[in-house]
Amino acid sequence: MADASLTTPDETEAPMADRRDYARTQRRRERVPSSYAPSQRRGRALVAREWPQIAVPMVVGLIGLSALNGTLPDSTVVSLGATSAVLALLGVLAVRLESLIERSTAARMVLMALAVGMPMVLFGAAVGHWAEMGGIPWLQALALLVTVSLLATVFESGQLAGLLVTQVSIWAGVACSASRLGGMITLGIGVAVAVAAYFRQREVEQREREQMEIETRIQTRAQEILADYEETGQGWFWETDRRGQITYLSRPVAQILGRSVEELIGRPFPELFNLADQAGEGERTLAFHLSARSSFNELAVRAATDIEERWWQINGRPTYDTFNNFQGFRGSGTDLTEKRRSAEYATRLAQFDSLTGLSNRLRMSQTLEKILVAPQVQHRACAVFLLDLDRFKQVNDTLGHPAGDALLKQVAQRLERVIGNVGRVGRLGGDEFQVIIPGKVEREQLGFLAGQVIDQLSAPYSIEGSRVMIGASVGIALAPDDGVTSEALIRNADLALYAAKDGGRGRYHFYAADLHSDAEERRQLEEELRDAVAHGGLELFYQPVVQTATERITGFEALLRWQHPEHGFIPPSKFIPIAEETGLIATIGEWALRTACQDLAKWPDNVRVAVNVSTLQFANPQLPTIVTSALAHAGVDAGRLELEITESVFLNNDEGTDQMFKQLKAIGVRLALDDFGTGYSSLGYLRSAPFDKIKIDQSFVRGATQPGSRNGAIIASIVSLAEALGMETTAEGVETLDELDLVRMLGCSHVQGYIYERPLSAMNAAARLSTGLVALAQGPRSARASRQSMLRKVVLENGGHSYNGMIRNISMTGALVEGLWNVPVDTVFRIQLADGHSVNGTCRWSNDDRMGIEFTVPLRSGEDGRIAVTQVKPTPPVAERTIQRKVG
Repeated sequence: MADASLTTPDETEAPMADRRDYARTQRRRERVPSSYAPSQRRGRALVAREWPQIAVPMVVGLIGLSALNGTLPDSTVVSLGATSAVLALLGVLAVRLESLIERSTAARMVLMALAVGMPMVLFGAAVGHWAEMGGIPWLQALALLVTVSLLATVFESGQLAGLLVTQVSIWAGVACSASRLGGMITLGIGVAVAVAAYFRQREVEQREREQMEIETRIQTRAQEILADYEETGQGWFWETDRRGQITYLSRPVAQILGRSVEELIGRPFPELFNLADQAGEGERTLAFHLSARSSFNELAVRAATDIEERWWQINGRPTYDTFNNFQGFRGSGTDLTEKRRSAEYATRLAQFDSLTGLSNRLRMSQTLEKILVAPQVQHRACAVFLLDLDRFKQVNDTLGHPAGDALLKQVAQRLERVIGNVGRVGRLGGDEFQVIIPGKVEREQLGFLAGQVIDQLSAPYSIEGSRVMIGASVGIALAPDDGVTSEALIRNADLALYAAKDGGRGRYHFYAADLHSDAEERRQLEEELRDAVAHGGLELFYQPVVQTATERITGFEALLRWQHPEHGFIPPSKFIPIAEETGLIATIGEWALRTACQDLAKWPDNVRVAVNVSTLQFANPQLPTIVTSALAHAGVDAGRLELEITESVFLNNDEGTDQMFKQLKAIGVRLALDDFGTGYSSLGYLRSAPFDKIKIDQSFVRGATQPGSRNGAIIASIVSLAEALGMETTAEGVETLDELDLVRMLGCSHVQGYIYERPLSAMNAAARLSTGLVALAQGPRSARASRQSMLRKVVLENGGHSYNGMIRNISMTGALVEGLWNVPVDTVFRIQLADGHSVNGTCRWSNDDRMGIEFTVPLRSGEDGRIAVTQVKPTPPVAERTIQRKVG
């Protein structure tokens, strides 16, 4: 006996498949009616369904004869007549019983004799006996017998055996009542006829049965072939009546729609499809063919199901009867889903970004070109946004490319939510996106929309369990103002994007003609920066850090400076962003670290140096090695080196960040959190990151002494937090004696700013240390209010006269106004700063056409720190305007 374990999968699966096919076929055959099922024999039943109704003419006939002749029948007639009527009524049971008898002709013949023959014999005997006894004339009796006989013939029409039984039985009963011998002879003849009828009936039923079985087998085979074809999913069939209502539908179609076939029978044929999503084309075509009663082929329609998108290709033709009357439609359908998906996938690959699903560069270019070549000039206006993600490269470098891809998907989703139907969003590649907004849109509204985009893209992301923060910069170019070709618009939008990045990132910028010169200047600056890095054109300056309690220098902060041979000192805010974008920051950062350590080696042992570490440097796994190497080559103790790290390193808060902190602390260097409170502050990383110092940004120090300023409370909170965590604090940007007194009173442990010393070159720093560590505060007692430069025409009222003037700069307490000559000091004016906003001011000094105005009541500042009256009111978002336009 073979081991069952040696049976191959194919050998075991084949019989199972055969059994499944056999079971499916059996179920179909069971649904097909039997060749001789009761429902199929109703048309040839020996006992007609109407047969019990014969009792009515029997009873009515007897009562009629009694009334006609004025005599009552005797008991024999009554008993025979009543019995015949009752037996006839019991024919209902005979009809039901016959439907339960499958194939026995003999049993059915006996049942017919009892249900049909017996009532007729008894009725004939009752009528004959009544006439024989003289109760009624024979002529009337024969009339009644003939009438009942004819009605019986009608009821049993179509059945030879039934007809013979009814006729023989009724006249046999009459014969028995008239003559016993005649009755016996008649009954004998009736029996002989019944036997002949039995054999004839059996022969007829046998032939019918065989013919029906043949037809049933043919029908079953056709139905099985049809069902097999339908179940394979290759196609399906349908049929409607002349009103367009479904009369037949393949079961798989109903299952796809989530409904039963019985539920769909009688429903309109178009109800199977979702024609509303086909831009009207499929609906018009199908409706046309159905109303015109014309054939149609390969018509693509979408199935009316919400579970999944499914498409069908349907064919149909009208059907007519033999008299050429329209009967409805009949047709077939095939599944078009996969074919359509393949075509859509090919189209998507050609026009859509495979990662984000947004339009790709080709489709965005086609969209822009279509707008710019519109037939009507007024339709050629549009706005182009170019977006670039800030700090995206850092995400890729720290979390890996899969995380970067996940981030790009979320960015695409946020962009689509913000833009909506107002425009089209696309990805050009990498972290660069594009938005096209058709039509003429005001700059204020575009600026508001760009601000919304930046805000949404700058919100935190969750990537693989890590909290990620990025930013976005936007460049905007308008057609036809900034170009009438796609190349010009894209180039100018790109220039505007670079201008937004130069302005500090996280902002938007409109194209302006002077950006071409700015771009050339930037390119030139990048080349010169590369030369400066390669040939030693950079140098470090050092600004002292003073302990507030002792007023002694405890260290210096190393600040990068670039002295250009032609332009002099270039501000770090101008060349550092270029270094970060070009990747030069890594080289510059390592050079600064090694140079600072070498200079530190020449200073007293109790003096430290602080070196800024960029986010890109911090993400470099080799940073601990570089720090160790710089300390070793300079021969200085690790505790004298302080690394200043900004909050941006926590934007991608992951295990790599924590590991980097552990490695740096293992070296022994000090860590300082720079610019605390200006970025994405979180108390969580203060708990976990091993900082030794918190540096309070100068934005909190400036204005802290002004009345009503909350900066002092913020500084006090930071100091309290640092003391609780065992950290030092350094207040940056202290420039006045009032600010020094304030930060000292609030408990800051260290101070850094012009109040003690400006940044010094390495040689001057060494010379300063040679004079001692004591620092002396020198500077003004207080600073004047922060001013904003502006050009705004105003109206000044005095003594009932109005004068036109121009504000050159303004602060919360006063303004510089020009346009009025030789104004006497202490002259009071009513100044119209803006529509609906006036202030009173007094002239405090005057020189030619300029004068200084002090406001009677100080102005308020907005949330962004700017003077509220100078701000432009926000424009409603583009989405709130009536823009129903879609990009073609």
